[in-house]
Amino acid sequence: MKSFIKNNWAYIMSGAAIGIVAFALTLLGNPANMGFCIACFLRDIAGSIGIHQAAVVQYARPEIIGIVLGAFAISLLKKDFKPTGGSAPVTRFVLGALVMIGALAFLGCPLRMVLRIGGGDLNAIIALFGFIAGIIVGVIFLNKGFSLGRAYDQPKLEGAVAPGASFFLLFVIILIPTVLIESTKGPGSMRAPIWAALIAGLIVGIIGQRTRVCFAGGIRDAVMFKQFHMVWCLLTIIIVTIACNLIKAAVTGVPFTFSFDNQPVAHSDHIWSFVGLFVVGLGSVYLGGCPFRQLVLAGSGSSDSAITVLGMLFGAALAHNLGTAGVAGATGGVPFRGEVALIGCVILLIAIGFMYRRKS
Repeated sequence: MKSFIKNNWAYIMSGAAIGIVAFALTLLGNPANMGFCIACFLRDIAGSIGIHQAAVVQYARPEIIGIVLGAFAISLLKKDFKPTGGSAPVTRFVLGALVMIGALAFLGCPLRMVLRIGGGDLNAIIALFGFIAGIIVGVIFLNKGFSLGRAYDQPKLEGAVAPGASFFLLFVIILIPTVLIESTKGPGSMRAPIWAALIAGLIVGIIGQRTRVCFAGGIRDAVMFKQFHMVWCLLTIIIVTIACNLIKAAVTGVPFTFSFDNQPVAHSDHIWSFVGLFVVGLGSVYLGGCPFRQLVLAGSGSSDSAITVLGMLFGAALAHNLGTAGVAGATGGVPFRGEVALIGCVILLIAIGFMYRRKS
């Protein structure tokens, strides 16, 4: 046991910190089971700058800004800021969009998936199986030689674009917020105070940069190399979130239960939740990291990850402008357009897998 803790303590503590910070954000105003959601928050930012018109999901989330700036600050402090890029940028943009379409069909990224499990949402367990299946298929392609090519050293200015854009958005939020669109109802209207959201993002960004935590990468490494360090982080988030919800239930008297029904900002369309997170898992393996990892890498100087994040913003706009995103509620689910889109995403991802195989 001592050896286990010694080898995995950083990941266990990181998972505990992320779980506590995410739960605190829900107490301060974020939607339930959505202390953090990279896909949902990027979607909200896309709406706040007007590239989609879904009125209930429009808000410039400071958590995203905090993750990028936290990773940027600690990478500078630790002399780990290394601008790189040039690895199939257009394909990465497309992959980012596909990952976002998959995540918004399910209504959550891998981080929100584990937070939803910890919040009692059994629908997220179905999605977890899809996520793992997508990663396993990605590992098969990796073993067959899949690669988007190497990244090359870039000028420091190139690596500073994502942090610079984050600073600019923070400037706008604080000084001229009226130029942004904000939801007055729905999930976009549920928000923690700006200062709390920003601090939470900074903390999680620093953790992500120092530990290299990645939800897709953790499962990929467990499958390929039997290394489970990052899996313990994932499991710790779930355990800590369950504990926080049990404490809340004891204090408020509101029961905490696991169920498929009446979960916040969720639906029970299990087949398409599975397919949506399959897309996220496979796309994340191709990209070398889940949406959370892409934000952290963008803050650490990777222009490839910055382009991927732009792709995710574009994917969020597509999902809502074309009506492919999942609909929350007991009568919600993934619309027919979303089902078609998910099938198209799977076909495209498999095609990309074959096109980027490199013979040894």
